[in-house]
Amino acid sequence: MNEADYRLLLEHGTGIHWMLDCATGQLLYVSPAAARRFGWPLAEATARAQALADPLLQQLPQRLERFRQGDDSRRTLLRETELEGIPVEIESTLVDEGRGAGRLVGVVRDISHLHSARRAVEEEQKKFTSMLSHEFRSPLATIDGAVQRLVMTDRGADEGTTKRYRKIQAAVDRLLGMLDDYLSPDRLASVGRRRRDNGIAPAALLETAAAQARSRRPAITVQAGDAPEWVRADPDGMRMCLDVLLDNAIKYTPQDTPIVLWAGRAATGGVELTVADGGAPLPQDEIGRLFDKGYRGSSALGIPGSGIGLYMAKAVIEVHGGTLNVENLPESGKKFRIWLPAAV
Repeated sequence: MNEADYRLLLEHGTGIHWMLDCATGQLLYVSPAAARRFGWPLAEATARAQALADPLLQQLPQRLERFRQGDDSRRTLLRETELEGIPVEIESTLVDEGRGAGRLVGVVRDISHLHSARRAVEEEQKKFTSMLSHEFRSPLATIDGAVQRLVMTDRGADEGTTKRYRKIQAAVDRLLGMLDDYLSPDRLASVGRRRRDNGIAPAALLETAAAQARSRRPAITVQAGDAPEWVRADPDGMRMCLDVLLDNAIKYTPQDTPIVLWAGRAATGGVELTVADGGAPLPQDEIGRLFDKGYRGSSALGIPGSGIGLYMAKAVIEVHGGTLNVENLPESGKKFRIWLPAAV
């Protein structure tokens, strides 16, 4: 490809290419696609794009310092935002020219079509979870009513029978509480939609989730790693995901098994949150199905559950543009990994 062909590609491609001088913070080039996409007068395109580069400039000194210290994960980063009301993905790459000089180059991509697809998925998730909530509440209400009647009428019940009644009532209360936490209209309204302009402090999020879970498993530790102080994400949705992962780690490992929560920067960019335990590994033929709706693996035999928690957690992470996966650890146990495409 010669220079003329490459210029045609830059000027007429759908992506908006740009270049910024790291030393001065000045935008050196923005392709004409910016004016076409946002309706800017061509003469004003560079000036208007310069104003939109401020978030990248604010993080540039720290990013350059870490990059020059050998942290190659700072070379290319992705972030999602909105420009002129249009959802976009901004990719930026550091190019070191030596002698302390450098350029930041990248491309802005319109991801409106992805947001439309996400909205369709979110609507389906809302319909499914609303149906699920109703289907669960109906039999639970029947069980709850029957147990209350037994407690009221069975005056001659011995102590063992009375204890069983109480255990059933406690189980029903716990299930109803989980429905309120995970499938309530308020929760659906906040989780099943595009991310709001708010965020989480990863270390604090892990500490809060661990503190609540330690009543069931004392051996839970938190490692903050090099996690950023703030990440744009839905707080309720992320807390729900961690609760689901912790609940699974506790239910499917022996009582003395340690659980480790970790947060930090991903080597390839973005942020990671992990939940690892030292329990039994997952059968390899089940790993690919673990996040399927309603799926329960061989280790779930005799353990209460619906096979919905991991499915919902994965859906929430995908709404954020991230991923949720699991892997067996080399020594023992397994690790669930949340990745978020955060600009750090």
